[in-house]
Amino acid sequence: MSPSPLRGRFTWHELMTNDTERAMDFYGEVAGWTTEGWDQNPTYTMWMGSEGPIGGLMELTGEAAAMGAPPSWLHYIGTPDIVETVRDAVLLGGRVIKDITAVPSVGRFAVLADPQGAVFAVLEPDNPMPAKDEADDGEFCWHELMTTDAGAAFRFYQHLFGWQKTDSMDMGPAGIYQMYGWPGLSLGGFYNRPANVTAPPHWLGYVMVPDARTSATVIKRRGGTIVTGPMELPGGGWITMALDPEGVPFATHSRPAAKPAAAKKAAAPKAAKKSAKPKAAKRAKSAKSAKSAKKAKPAKRTKSAKRAKTTKKKRSR
Repeated sequence: MSPSPLRGRFTWHELMTNDTERAMDFYGEVAGWTTEGWDQNPTYTMWMGSEGPIGGLMELTGEAAAMGAPPSWLHYIGTPDIVETVRDAVLLGGRVIKDITAVPSVGRFAVLADPQGAVFAVLEPDNPMPAKDEADDGEFCWHELMTTDAGAAFRFYQHLFGWQKTDSMDMGPAGIYQMYGWPGLSLGGFYNRPANVTAPPHWLGYVMVPDARTSATVIKRRGGTIVTGPMELPGGGWITMALDPEGVPFATHSRPAAKPAAAKKAAAPKAAKKSAKPKAAKRAKSAKSAKSAKKAKPAKRTKSAKRAKTTKKKRSR
């Protein structure tokens, strides 16, 4: 579990795109989100999950486009001291894309790039939302970094957010997939970009859905592209990695299917019947023993009478 309810937690997810209406329709069906306008800025729309806002949607600004920013997801990571975090990021080789900016009633944020070029944001909120260790459907549940130097990238983020190495997986020629977070809680993974991939280093967010296999069908029908999957994970569960209609990478994840409750109930009478069988056998065995004992008693008395008769005969002589 995280030693802090804020530091190192992914707190907000923002999509910048060229076609907000199409994005609403696409993600509304794929992730189950609804949308709601933000009363402080009519150009900003919030993605709404089952428990409230989970992120935002905005049109790609001319400023961002002029800087070469493509349509993309921007993942915000919480910090209790944004000034210190931005300063340390620069000292460690990162760069500032958008300097610390205050948003009334929200907090302060900044957009950064790590030393390998992956873009992310940091947020110091005025009113931090309660941290959750378990994602519900429609919430981001995993954050994965594809980079050119996974070891160096991990050390950078570890210093900024206190992340620790958790589990790891050997992917053979593709190298090690290093998971991170805190003991007992993994937030995502780091891995080196495969040799045949040309995409720049970037963060990929996974959204929890009821079934990642079904989401793949919806993604294709809605104009998205499947990159990988649907693929079953070790231990169960499924993932689908995709591009939305604007070419923005994202992924879906679903948990392993639960075992039907009916199967457990059906097994109970069978077990009871099985356990009753030895008891019946035990009772039958006891009855048989008693019967045998009953039959044996007359034989004992006959043998004793025979000895008494023999003794009497000897005395009469």
